[in-house]
This record gives sequence, C-alpha cells and structure tokens, in this order.
Amino acid sequence: MIYIRKAWRWLTSMRTALALLFLLAIAAIPGSLLPQRELNETNVNEFIETNGNIAKIYDKLQLFDVFSSIWFQAIFVLLMISLVGCILPRSVEHYRAWRSQPTRAPKYLTRLPLNASGSSDRSVEEVSAEVRSMLKKWRVSEYSPAQDRAGALSFSAERGYGRELANLIFHVALVAMLVTVAAGRLTNYEGQVIVVTESGSQEESAASGQNTEFCNTSTSNFDSFRAGALFDGTGLHPFCILAHDFSADYLPNGQAEMFSSNISYAEGDDIYSDSSQWKDYELKVNHPLRLAQNRLYLQGHGYAPTVTVQWPDGETRTQTIQFRPDDLTNFLSSGVMRFDPPAGMYPELFDRRQNQLAIQGLFAPTAQWSGENGQLLTSSYPALTDPALAIDIYRGDAGLDTGSAQSIFSLDSTLVHSGQLQKIDRVNLTQGESVTLDDGTKVTFDGASQFANYQISYDPFQKWVLVSTVIMLVSLVGSLVIKRRRVWVRLRPNAAGGTDVEMGGLARTDRAGWSEEFYELYRHLLRLPDPDEVEEDDIYVED
Repeated sequence: MIYIRKAWRWLTSMRTALALLFLLAIAAIPGSLLPQRELNETNVNEFIETNGNIAKIYDKLQLFDVFSSIWFQAIFVLLMISLVGCILPRSVEHYRAWRSQPTRAPKYLTRLPLNASGSSDRSVEEVSAEVRSMLKKWRVSEYSPAQDRAGALSFSAERGYGRELANLIFHVALVAMLVTVAAGRLTNYEGQVIVVTESGSQEESAASGQNTEFCNTSTSNFDSFRAGALFDGTGLHPFCILAHDFSADYLPNGQAEMFSSNISYAEGDDIYSDSSQWKDYELKVNHPLRLAQNRLYLQGHGYAPTVTVQWPDGETRTQTIQFRPDDLTNFLSSGVMRFDPPAGMYPELFDRRQNQLAIQGLFAPTAQWSGENGQLLTSSYPALTDPALAIDIYRGDAGLDTGSAQSIFSLDSTLVHSGQLQKIDRVNLTQGESVTLDDGTKVTFDGASQFANYQISYDPFQKWVLVSTVIMLVSLVGSLVIKRRRVWVRLRPNAAGGTDVEMGGLARTDRAGWSEEFYELYRHLLRLPDPDEVEEDDIYVED
C-alpha cells in the first residue's frame, strides 16, 4: 500500500506531468518522419521493401502506426491521469484559499521585503476609512487591536487570486484539448474522391464514363476512406456535389499559384430536386465548403485522357480515366485503360476474354518531344495546351473478368509476363489522332479533361478543440500577467492626535512592478506628493 501511494504521488506530481507531456511530444516525432500506415499504406510497403531489416524492426516497434500504437496510447493515458490527479487537489486547495480571509499582519512589518512608515494628522477613523476606500478592489480583512498581533488596528489585503485560477484553467483546458482531440480521432472520418470535371453535357460525360458527381451517402462512394474506431460507417450527412470545372493559375515557370473549382451542391432532400436548383459554390484551396459538420476541401488535380475504341463491327467504347501525375511540376502522368469488346463480336466468352484491349502509357498536357527520333514524350508546362499520349497497346486477357481489384495506374505485370496480354503496338498520339490495329480496330485520342481531388472531413469535436485551445492560451497569458501580492496596513493613534501608519508588502510571485504599486498606495494613503517632490526624510522605505 505504501508503494502504491508513493507511485500515485509520483504520477500526480506536476513534474511528472511535464515529463510525460515532453515524452508525448518526442513520441510523436516518428509519426512525422516515417510514413504512416493509416495515411498511405502503399508508401509504408515501399519503405519496408526499400530499407530491408531496419524497416522491419521499425514495423515491429509500431513506428508506422505511431498514433495508434500501444506505447503512444500508454503515454497519453498516463498523461491524462497525471494531469487530472494534479488539477483536482489544486482546485480544491485554491477554492479553500479563495474562501478564507487574508492572513493577519505579521508583528514586525519592517522585516518584509517592502515596508514603509509615516504619520498623518488625520484621526484613526479617517485614515481607516481612506484605507477601505483605497483597497476596495482588494480582498480585505479588518482586525481590531485585540485581534492584531501588535495590538493595533490593522488591515490585511490580498490581490491576484486570478493568477492561480488562470493557471488551473490552463491545465483544465489542456486536458480538455487532449480529450477532444482523442474523441475526434475516435469518431471522425476522412475520405477522398476524384471527380472528373465536365467537358460537355452530363449525357456526354456519362457516355464517356466520366464521374462528374459525388454523393456523400455511402463509404463505398469514396476512392479512399479512413475513420475512427467508433465510426461504424453509418450516419453520413447526405449531400451531393456536381463538379463543373477546375482552373489553375500558373506562373511562367509552371508553379501553381491558385486552384479553384466551381461546383453545385445540395443537401438532404434537395438532392432529389432538379440539379439546376442546386446551390453554386467556388471551391478554393484552404477555403472549404462547410456542410453541417462536414468540410469539403479541394486537395489537388490532374488530367483524365479520353480514348475511343471503334471495333471492326462499328461499335465504339469511350473511356475517360484519370492518370496519376508522376511529375507534379509539369504533370506528366501515367495510367491504364481497359476495354472489353462488344459481346456480339465474340459469342464465346473465352474468345471475348482473349480480345480485350489494354492501353498503358504516358499523358502530357503540353507535349514536348525529345530523343533521337523525337519520339520521347515529356511535358513542358502543366496547363492543358497541347495534349498528347505515348501508349503501348495490348491485346488478350486484361483481367476484367477475374473479379479482383486492379490498379488503374498500371497493368498487372504477371499478365504480361505469362503471355496473357501481348503488346501489339506502340504509338504516340496527339489530340484527334488515331491508330488502326492489325484487326481493323481503331483507337482515337479525343483529348483530356481535368479532374479534381476532393477531400471530405468530419470531426464533431473540432470546434471544441478550438475552444479549449483558445481558453488554454488566454489563461496562460493570464497566469503570466496577473501578479499575486499582499499588503498590510497598521494604524496607531499618536500623541499629537494624528495617526502613525505602518505598511508592509509581499509579492507572492515575481515582484516586477509591485514595488511601484506599493509606493503608490503608501503615498495615496498619506496624501504625499509625487516622488520627485518628496524629501528623503519624509518617508522611510526599505526594499
């Protein structure tokens, strides 16, 4: 039991709380230096493959899952217990001190760091009335000669209790901030979706496979989604957006200056109304659209080439698929398209599977050709001024009927290596150009649309994190600015019919500025002139 008490006292000491807070800050460093699995598992896997055994050790130490690791959560819980254990006893103690009367004046005021004495020709009653008026903003207790240690009428005054109160509020707000951050991590969700902006009417967009609309009605509508442990995937705030365009302002060197996207949106039952009745909004970077407790951010953009395949029987298939920007400066992008031939061309399922088309290659918004024969495609500028494609065309089983997920940015290399997919052509196409394959199939590059990457974030505790943080900062300033100080005044009648005044002052914290205030109180009480006009013999002050 003794050891338990010692451990509790150690844990709930302010020194331990500060050490745990510092330890928590150090523990968060790996989360900013190493890729985190909850943010991007692909980056984590690539890091492990690249760095070998050391990365495997990192993984065992949960350094790729820092904020959900056992050791980080243990530090967080201990910090919470320590802070609460510090705050509660101090709050009770502060309440008792606030309810109690200021302590009586010590017998010898001359021993205090600040003291002064003098005489007034006014009576004790008049001076005492002046003392009460002078200290009306202080917490004052009056003691009769019988109660005073020196046998005289005395006043005890104290000011600056707000310093301790601000200190307590600071620690309570710190706990509140930590609790609300933790609660937000448990109940929040964050999803990202790529929406191709309209390049024509909605009917044309739908025909080309463009996804110009997004509805926050199901987690399956997101391209990527992660949520806290207490979020079960239900209870989404229903709203839909329709992306009309995306525009980017670039500097001459290609650096982006501003992104914006014009969208229309509707909430709740308004989703089912005519889209012409939806509300319009211009979405910009760092200017999210706020819907209930959801925030819609514009994260980034890229390009989605449009390719039309015309089969020998005359039927066509058109796809608009986003390509991944590999060069974030000039947006040279890579991606894949897969086409299933019309069912009527190949009655047998096996034949249809063996005649699927796959297109893999590069897209440049502003084409620049290099190399010996001018066949190497690069991009010289991020804006869509002269689009071009450099693609490899494959025929065979593209894996469309396997039922397993495939990357939209690269082909399954095992299909190529096994011979299930065979490359039949390599070609460079500018907008409007076509290539005819050996069986009469025609592949046309129609152009490109821009896509925008939108992020939907939900955190019901975000505003409380802000409130607790603001309170914490304000109370911290208060605890630094407010000074805790005490003053005592002792009055004795003298033989001349006046009053002998003795004063003492004590700063409970930093004395900076307190001596000037003390002298001002003394001069006010004895109605003395300004310090420059006071003779040295008129006042005795020991500091």
